[in-house]
Amino acid sequence: MKISKFSILLFVFFIFPITFAQLRVGFYNNSCPNAETIIQNLVSDEFESDPTITAALLRMHFHDCFVGGCDGSILLNSTDSERFVGPNLSVRGFELIDQIKAELEAQCPSNVSCADIMALATRDSVALAGGPSYNIPTGRRDGLKMNANGVFDLIGPTASVAAFLRFLGDKEMNTLDALALLGAHTVGVGSCDLFQDRLINLNGTGLPDPSMDSDLVTNLTTICAASDNPSTGLDRSTPLTFDNAFFGQIRARRGVLQLDQRLATDEATSSVVAQYAADNDLFKRQFAIAMVKMGAVDVFTGEDGEIRTNCWEFNDN
Repeated sequence: MKISKFSILLFVFFIFPITFAQLRVGFYNNSCPNAETIIQNLVSDEFESDPTITAALLRMHFHDCFVGGCDGSILLNSTDSERFVGPNLSVRGFELIDQIKAELEAQCPSNVSCADIMALATRDSVALAGGPSYNIPTGRRDGLKMNANGVFDLIGPTASVAAFLRFLGDKEMNTLDALALLGAHTVGVGSCDLFQDRLINLNGTGLPDPSMDSDLVTNLTTICAASDNPSTGLDRSTPLTFDNAFFGQIRARRGVLQLDQRLATDEATSSVVAQYAADNDLFKRQFAIAMVKMGAVDVFTGEDGEIRTNCWEFNDN
C-alpha cells in the first residue's frame, strides 16, 4: 500500500501529539502564502548548479537539530557560535539559507523563521535528488542562544552502534528512524581523514580494516593519495541520487565510514539494514517519518524565541 504525505503525518502526530501541538502544515498560508514556493524555487536553482547541496543541507539540518534543538542556532555567525566548532567547520550551504531569507524578508518581513527555512529547504533538496516528497509542519521560531560545546556531543564516524542508537533514542528516535536518518549518507561525502585508518592502520595494527572489501580499500587508498584535501562519496554507486543503494553496499562490506559498516552486522541493526536494502520505498517512507520527527526536536513555538531578520545574527532587541 502506498503511504501518502497525509498518512505519514497522521502516524507521526498520533505518536507525538504534544510535540507537534504548535507546529502545523501550512503555517505560513496566510502570513506569507508564497513562502514554501519561494524556498522551493531557490533550492531548485541551487540544485541545478550544485546537486551536492542536498548533502550539505541535510548535514546542516541534522547538526542544528541535534545540538539544542531545531532552532537555527547553527546559522549564527560569530566567533563563539556552533558554526565554527569541530565538525561544523565543514558544514556548508549557509549562503543559500541567507539568499532565501533575504527574498522572504523582502516579500513578508519578520514572518518566516530561519529554522523553518532550513527544514523546508532540506526537504526540497531531498526530493530533487530523488528522495521522498513530504509535508513538514512549520511554525518553529529561532533560538536565542548558542551551544558551541554541544557540537562535540554529535555522533562521529567511529562511534559504536550502541552509542549511535542511544544518542538518537534520547531524541525519541527508534531504530527504524535512526537508520533511516543515517541513510542520508546515500548522498553524503566524507573526507579521507574520517576513514584513513581503516585503509592502512586500523587500531594500530598496521593493516586495513578486515571488515572493508579489499577492492574498496584499494580504490579509497588511491583517492586519498590523489590530492591535499581528498574526499569521496559515501555511496559508491549512486552518490548524487537519494535511494537505498547505500544499505546494499554496507551489507556487501563497502561502507566507507566505520559506523556505517558496523550497522550491517550488529544484531541491533542488521535486520533493519536488510529491510531497507531490499525495499527502496520502505526506506523513503521511513526517512520522511524520521525527518518530520527530527524536525520537531526541542523547537521554539508561539511566543518563545524570535523570528530573526538575518539568519546569521540575533535580532537587536
